[in-house]
Amino acid sequence: MKKSTRLALLSGGIIFVFLVLDQIIKIWVKTHFALGEHVPVLGDWFYLYFIENEGMAFGLSFGENIGKLLLTLGRVLIVGFLIYYLIKLIKKEKADCIVVTVLSLIITGALGNIIDSMLYGLIFNESTMMNVATLFPAAGGYAPFLYGRVVDMFYFPLFMMPDWFPFWGGEYFFPAIFNLADSCVTVGIVLALIFYKRMFPEAK
Repeated sequence: MKKSTRLALLSGGIIFVFLVLDQIIKIWVKTHFALGEHVPVLGDWFYLYFIENEGMAFGLSFGENIGKLLLTLGRVLIVGFLIYYLIKLIKKEKADCIVVTVLSLIITGALGNIIDSMLYGLIFNESTMMNVATLFPAAGGYAPFLYGRVVDMFYFPLFMMPDWFPFWGGEYFFPAIFNLADSCVTVGIVLALIFYKRMFPEAK
């Protein structure tokens, strides 16, 4: 089997597996949890905690409607470029397993949250603190195309920072609530930094 074929299969497998897992988890949480509902998984260390956000990683927001639209469109453009770049590297046999894995993880993470933004407003009704959403509701979705909210659920309140610590004193070490797509992007970026010379061989 040609190297380019092996790398293409590796990329396709990473994207498919993690994208499907991301969507399965999000749909299950969305259809089983009320907004803000949380359950412990590992004592006080790990919770499933359902929140929604406008599309930035780790529950961050950017603007309102116009910010949401720009964020989604910008992410689509970035993913399009990364897919083009990855295909180009594979065809020219300028990539290896690490480069393909890094780019595939970042693409997967971005795609996972793009799907939420594009489609969740159309296929779900509103999640509230009193209402668990349903898939394909008879009354229609809660938002138009591109304006869906991203589902987050992983919460690790590992330990409290001491009060004297600058900025985060009295808060949990990692207070963000995130999803599998966010994790894919984060792992991809960390690997890109670790294997910087492989990712950017021409950089001095």
